[in-house]
Amino acid sequence: MAVYVMFTTLTDEGRKTLKDNPKRLKEVNKEVEAMGVKILAQYAVLGPYDFVNILDAPNNDAISRVSIELGSRGTLKTMTMPANKIDDFIDYLKKK
Repeated sequence: MAVYVMFTTLTDEGRKTLKDNPKRLKEVNKEVEAMGVKILAQYAVLGPYDFVNILDAPNNDAISRVSIELGSRGTLKTMTMPANKIDDFIDYLKKK
């Protein structure tokens, strides 16, 4: 499994949906997990993004599916990046 960081920004429609039904956030989390991606951590943040999610996915295809599925609803936009553990990164650098 690989770790990914997903930054999420709500659209106007997404903000309205969340304001009207705050529990929708947990419902979406269940949908993400049903797609085979585990949510390791999730934070509501201030600034250019509304949420930061740390996700564990089997591969790029699985995380791409989540991004496309959620984005296609028109309620949010995502930016997703793979993340490497620092110890793994250091080990990689030592091999060079």
